[in-house]
Amino acid sequence: MSTPHAPAVLTEAPVLAHMLRGGFVESVHRASVAVTAADGSIERVLGDGVSPIFPRSANKPLQALAMVRLGLDLPDHLLALACSSHSGLPYHLAGTREILAVASLDESALQNTPDYPYDAAERDRVIAGGEPKRAVYQNCSGKHAGMVVTCAGQGWPLETYRDVDHPLQVAMADTLAELAGEPVAAMAVDGCGAPVMAVSLGGLARAFGRLAAADPSTAEGRVAAAMRAHPEYVGGEGRDVTALIAGTPGLIAKDGAEAVYAVGLADGRGIALKVADGGQRARPVILAAVLRALGVESAAYETLEDAPVLGHGEPVGAVVAVGV
Repeated sequence: MSTPHAPAVLTEAPVLAHMLRGGFVESVHRASVAVTAADGSIERVLGDGVSPIFPRSANKPLQALAMVRLGLDLPDHLLALACSSHSGLPYHLAGTREILAVASLDESALQNTPDYPYDAAERDRVIAGGEPKRAVYQNCSGKHAGMVVTCAGQGWPLETYRDVDHPLQVAMADTLAELAGEPVAAMAVDGCGAPVMAVSLGGLARAFGRLAAADPSTAEGRVAAAMRAHPEYVGGEGRDVTALIAGTPGLIAKDGAEAVYAVGLADGRGIALKVADGGQRARPVILAAVLRALGVESAAYETLEDAPVLGHGEPVGAVVAVGV
């Protein structure tokens, strides 16, 4: 079998982070970044902004937008949960069950991959209690709950809601393409079992800028407002994405697996980045440097830039951004 060609977003990515140990550069992380202006045009690129990536969970607010357009009507905290990669805290689980109850459904309707909670303390508690992995614990259960409730409202089959040709997934692909301003370049199966759809970093940034600047009365504006009002439902306590939304007026953001970050600013600018090696430790550090370079004021920088390197349990270095 031939090896697939790696896209330029990976192969042309510059070094944007150093891992320092005792003042010595021990490792480096390459990343590509795209920044879009309020009109959707690409304002700045580091690396490549036009070849496709899988945004992974960074697509969730755009998937939630498709659901709202299809009639999903949830209070803000539950709509934020439908956009989330939640930590599996008690209020996340209760919220997921609330979403399902809108259509008189229970956890058996969820088809996302069973897992333990993302939050370390909750995970330890569940394992210590001898509980099995469950779909509701997995970080994508809020999105999946929204998907099955949307399907129920449309009279679409629930058993096949993850199929790429299901009308729900077709609508999600169309919505992503519309806001990104480009067609979906590839599709595959995400970690939770739902389809994942590829667009460029420029397209992802453009989509988030459009969400963040949308009129509050629109479906786009409803999604953005929910994320701003309830950042704890988008991630959870101790999560950088939650700190970023809570600490930056007007901003919306979503992190994704394999080191993706997408941000929309209230003035319509968008930012998207992808760390080439998929390593998460450099992701918030690089984003903080980009936001600083753009003149964005935030109370979350200390959290985003907190990336110590340990030796014998003590800080002996850090992951730091370079070249931004």
